[in-house]
Amino acid sequence: MNARRVMITGIGLVTALGEGADDTWSAIVAGRTAIGTLRAYDPSPLRTRLGAEIPDFDPSRFLSLRSMRTSTRGDQYGVAAATLALRDAGLEERDLGHRTGLYLGGNKDICQRDDSIADMEAIRGADGEPDMRRLGELARSIVPPLAYVEGLQNGGTYHISSLFGLRGPNAFYAGAADSGATAIGRAMRAIRRGEADIAVAGGYDDATNWWAMAKLDGLGVLSPRNDLGDKAFRPFDREHSGSVIGDGAAILILEERDRALRRGARCYAELAGYGMGNDCVRVPASDRDGRGLARAISTALSDAGASAVDAVFSHGCATALGDAGEVRALRTALGPEAHRAAVTSVKPQTGHLVGGAGALNAALAGLALDSGVVPATGNHETPAPGCDLDIVSGAARQANPRVALALARGLEGQAVALTLTASN
Repeated sequence: MNARRVMITGIGLVTALGEGADDTWSAIVAGRTAIGTLRAYDPSPLRTRLGAEIPDFDPSRFLSLRSMRTSTRGDQYGVAAATLALRDAGLEERDLGHRTGLYLGGNKDICQRDDSIADMEAIRGADGEPDMRRLGELARSIVPPLAYVEGLQNGGTYHISSLFGLRGPNAFYAGAADSGATAIGRAMRAIRRGEADIAVAGGYDDATNWWAMAKLDGLGVLSPRNDLGDKAFRPFDREHSGSVIGDGAAILILEERDRALRRGARCYAELAGYGMGNDCVRVPASDRDGRGLARAISTALSDAGASAVDAVFSHGCATALGDAGEVRALRTALGPEAHRAAVTSVKPQTGHLVGGAGALNAALAGLALDSGVVPATGNHETPAPGCDLDIVSGAARQANPRVALALARGLEGQAVALTLTASN
């Protein structure tokens, strides 16, 4: 199974920091952040009124008008990132065929209902309560005919596969940060097993929209420190109070090593290991010792044949339980080697991309191995109790890592780890 090796030959990023891998990476290394007060709607009813929005995204540069009408903003981010990734890999062809797979993850659970909100007033009865009879009479004019198609969770797989003629193995994984990371791990396995030679894999989300924010806001996992503005997101810091959500997508092009070398492709890094685990605790909490994450890390390292790690792109959700559990998981899986790894979280800059967060960590781990630079963890000033690993803070570090971990955790205890190694 391990005879076929898998390289990352293309990276496509769409974040609030920029469009394309170069723009986002340079902003992260420079320490810039995109977090601020939400502007697309009035966030005053929410406890958390901060986010990393992408206000000027133009989907018409990537999709036809018809496709735009049957896709959500999250789907559109995914299509854009896939296009940028294929372009970066030199594979922006329109018929990549049956040897190219597509594996995606996201947290989509509803079609865009913004246009229907005002129309819904028409179904109120004289007493102000919803009148279901009136809804039945007016539904055709209130509910767009393609609402169901637009709301399909795996809609992005259709738009990307049809645009580039991807006819190989494919799957969509629903969840939070774990979903995009799982998609990448499964794509790696498909190439290893000979099911595909190339795979488009990653995750995306438009998590700052009202529907997603209203759902997450009530779970108690977001920071209520609106007064801190762009300093509210503080992973592993004594003042951590929760996450701040961001929009975006991260898509990788994975390619069988011999094929990539034959065509002279740029190889950012090798994707060498994949592991999963589960905390098995009541949502939205996580196990205090991070047992699911520890298992995922151990499996990913074993899969890669690695024992030591130079850099960790952590989940870094900035909750007291989550941060401490992640550190304990790293100690359990790495032993004494945990203290020599440079640990970072980029979420204080991009926001937590939810369905795209794990895939973003994988993309940035690849860029770190390619460039030799490990970004700093924003807003990390005083380590929280139990968070005493080498958290990169202040400024990016020239570390020349050879082995990196990309971690992701879900709201229901899921944990995913990916091991990446330097390609040269």
